[in-house]
Amino acid sequence: MFKNILLFFSLIFFNVSVSQVFINEIDADNPGSDVREFVELKSSTPNFSLNGYVLVFFNESNTASYYAYDLDGFVTDANGIAHFGNILVSPSPIGTIPSNKIQNGPDVVALYLGNATDFPYTTTTGTTATLTNLIDAIAYSNSNTSVATNLMALLNLTVSTADIETTNSISKSIQRKNDGTYEVKPPTPGVNNDGTGVALNYLSTSMIADNFNEGQQFTIQFSTSVPVTSNLVFTFTLQEGNFTISDYSGTNVNTSTGIVTVTILSGTSSASTIINLTDDTIYEGDEETHLVLSTLPSGYVKNNDNIYIRIYDNDFIVQSFGTPLNPTYGIVSPTIPSGYYDSLEGLSGAALKQAVQDIIANPSVVRLHSYADIWDIIRTADQNPVNSNQVWCMYIESPMAKLDQQVGSSIVGKWNREHIFCQSRGGFEVSNNDSADGINLWSSTSAASVVDGVSDAHHIRVENGQENSSRNNKNYGTVASATVYTGPSNTQGSWHGDVARALFYMAVRFNGLNVVNGDPNEYLPSTTTASGNIGDLATLLNWNTTDPRDDYEMNRNNYIYTWQMNRNPFIDYPLLANYVFGANYGQQWFSSLSNQSQNLSRVVVYPNPAEDYLVISGLDGNATVEVFTITGQLIQRIDFENEIKLNLNCKAGVYLVKITNGSQIITKKIIVK
Repeated sequence: MFKNILLFFSLIFFNVSVSQVFINEIDADNPGSDVREFVELKSSTPNFSLNGYVLVFFNESNTASYYAYDLDGFVTDANGIAHFGNILVSPSPIGTIPSNKIQNGPDVVALYLGNATDFPYTTTTGTTATLTNLIDAIAYSNSNTSVATNLMALLNLTVSTADIETTNSISKSIQRKNDGTYEVKPPTPGVNNDGTGVALNYLSTSMIADNFNEGQQFTIQFSTSVPVTSNLVFTFTLQEGNFTISDYSGTNVNTSTGIVTVTILSGTSSASTIINLTDDTIYEGDEETHLVLSTLPSGYVKNNDNIYIRIYDNDFIVQSFGTPLNPTYGIVSPTIPSGYYDSLEGLSGAALKQAVQDIIANPSVVRLHSYADIWDIIRTADQNPVNSNQVWCMYIESPMAKLDQQVGSSIVGKWNREHIFCQSRGGFEVSNNDSADGINLWSSTSAASVVDGVSDAHHIRVENGQENSSRNNKNYGTVASATVYTGPSNTQGSWHGDVARALFYMAVRFNGLNVVNGDPNEYLPSTTTASGNIGDLATLLNWNTTDPRDDYEMNRNNYIYTWQMNRNPFIDYPLLANYVFGANYGQQWFSSLSNQSQNLSRVVVYPNPAEDYLVISGLDGNATVEVFTITGQLIQRIDFENEIKLNLNCKAGVYLVKITNGSQIITKKIIVK
């Protein structure tokens, strides 16, 4: 009898709890980038504790959770509202969900009694949707025709609401009406959907910029939507990671804790404080912190919070060599071990290719590091030579801050790891247990283990995330089409030779990988079995010549060797590509044939920029000059002796001037006005 009574009261308590809170609004899709997504809850009573609740997001494709967000510690406001979303949502959400985390649908968001740990997610799938402890759920989609049918059946949902967004549309959200039905209209985060309720005073934070240099001073302005009736005192913090109290000061800054106190006086609606950034002489790298406001008194709401501030370190390191866009030659010496390539001398054809592989895939020497280690490798290997706080993005030919490394799923404004020999073509796979363990831990590898190509740094480069996505798994070439990648418009192709030499390396390093003529396999979907082929070989051989190896590439080769204990021989000896893949196949190879480490200081090409002519001097004997477009099209070729004044027959633009003097080859980049 006692157990029945206990069960009876438990059920009453459960039902009361269920009726007290529900999902009030969801914005899962934004016009353009998804950076203002949110989910809003509403309780039937104000200031309702959300302890014991969890938001769970389910994927229709496998009816399993992909993200769970614990609500312990959160409380609804005077209107019974609490919203959780991206940091750009305004008013500021009381809990942060990473940008692009909420899927566009068709999917379901659900509110459960429980914890996030009740819905574990592995690399393959999450926990299947269930009615157990379910409080509320909304099925949604970004299409009128696609609905979360499977999830709706599991959760007994009968209605799916569509929120259709386009890049140029106004932002909309799915909102619950007072009668329990839903409508789609402009978002109303943080307030009742019908506009009723207690009028709250919103505190806004603003600055003239969100990035500053060491030594700068900036003002943070605070304002309320209506004047305060009594002094409003609040605090904020700036410290995060390596950014500490030693990095800033100010009149209102507590010198012990770093906490900043601000007061908006009664009858006014604004106040400000000045922050002074310390200009030290220590190279710490760029830092990012964020302004976090303290809890405000009842009746006040943070209109924005978690404002990120970037501080650029002015003590960065500048290298002696140039960027790929402004290359230098002969400054960085190759760190080739004595005798490293001796076994190649006098070989030709298949025997030469096999001998190269024996060096760069030697299982007793070559080291395989984790894919996670690649982040650490390329942060140094692809460092911008003119600013050590940045990395150089290959395709877009410009730097990005190291701080902008992609962490979550969002690629907007982030850089990530680009596989030059793309994963879908090579069949590379990332281990489920992949983690960074440093330079001193590695495993052995061999030419037969093609999947090891996923973490071979010789073909993995820093790239802007959106451009990496645009390249996808396209082949390389000079003819613009849906299946051939030619790079971003208005760039100079400074990456052409780098790509070619990386692919030559991969085609020798791993059995089953090949560079072939044409456009093999067209545009492979992710479900297609990897063929191991990439092209176009003729284009790559041309790029190897027209975009010669520079100091940046040699420095990269040297650094990767310290991790992998192998080098890219086609960087050390670019001409070797012709003997393994090109016109000299079948001829004997000797290292003396590839002499591109000549004294470039003797060769002068001027003026640059040029208009009608170029002067080429500093050579001895017979030579040939060839002028190519940036895409590799030959437009002029003239033989000369010692020196020449070359009349230019080309329109304004960027060109490559290739000068051949015996076995020596020099390529210069010029601008014609």
